[in-house]
Amino acid sequence: MDKAAGKNSAAARLYPPIDPFDRHMVDVGDGHKIYVEQSGNPDGIPVVVLHGGPGGGSSPAMRRFFNPRLYHIILFDQRGCGRSRPHASIDHNTTWHLVRDIEQIRTLLGIDRWIVFGGSWGATLALIYAQAHPSRVAHLVLRGVFLATKSELDWFYGGGAGRFWPELWDRFETLIPEAERHDMITAYHRRLFSGNYAEEARFARAWTGWENALASIHNMGVTIDSPAEYARAFARLENHYFRHGAFLDEDGKILRDMERIAHIPGTIVQGRHDMICPPKMSWELHRRWPASDLRMIHLAGHALSERGIADELVTTMEKLAIKREALAL
Repeated sequence: MDKAAGKNSAAARLYPPIDPFDRHMVDVGDGHKIYVEQSGNPDGIPVVVLHGGPGGGSSPAMRRFFNPRLYHIILFDQRGCGRSRPHASIDHNTTWHLVRDIEQIRTLLGIDRWIVFGGSWGATLALIYAQAHPSRVAHLVLRGVFLATKSELDWFYGGGAGRFWPELWDRFETLIPEAERHDMITAYHRRLFSGNYAEEARFARAWTGWENALASIHNMGVTIDSPAEYARAFARLENHYFRHGAFLDEDGKILRDMERIAHIPGTIVQGRHDMICPPKMSWELHRRWPASDLRMIHLAGHALSERGIADELVTTMEKLAIKREALAL
């Protein structure tokens, strides 16, 4: 999960911590206000960072993948999570609302084109945004690709990943009555939206714990309870999006529409042992995307904090900084 950024040895390759030079809440309509921050060089190469989840929120460590002298770094918390309000709300909260929000941020900041950087769900959103607004994207940097397909959801919530971690899957599964286990996303939905805060928090921690435990290749099968407020927003939003197939008009839509952005250069950084978003999808994406460069990182899982993944992402951004003129940024 993106929240794990910078918590292990990967920190040695990151730039030093920095503070934003600007923070504010942006009214995006529909009763939502989203947190937006800017850091680094206001005249630098603009890069927007899309966090995972849905519902994960941004973290200060995400600023550290970019040279602050060379990059204008924009982070924001998507609707319903992090510092955005209302918290844990699914009202007027779909993929297409988020795409509209990204465009509103770009326009508000006076940016013509930018690099889009995202991992996991952030990679999903980056691809969908690019397909909707290809003229605004100079380069895509993606990590741990998730294409929001039924097969990926079946893998993670239908027992596929559970074959590798049966004891953790058992904890996740046995909270649900046997008669409902054929559809774990729907079963958890009933409990995450029950209206009983204590029940929602309990099942949110289970949902978040299952994903957290499988994020890193270094995990030892330990689940750590997230704070209730964070877990509830993360689990409710993720479940809401997954239950609706990420609000895409058909399964496989992202791959179907790759011709729209075939000309946009991109870098895909994928952990070979990613249990949450298996490498198959990164490979399929790369095959459909002539302008992409796939970097398969061995001995790495899903987390942004994995040493090999962090190293490759920092290296990628350093190389792109040298190409500023070619990118027309």
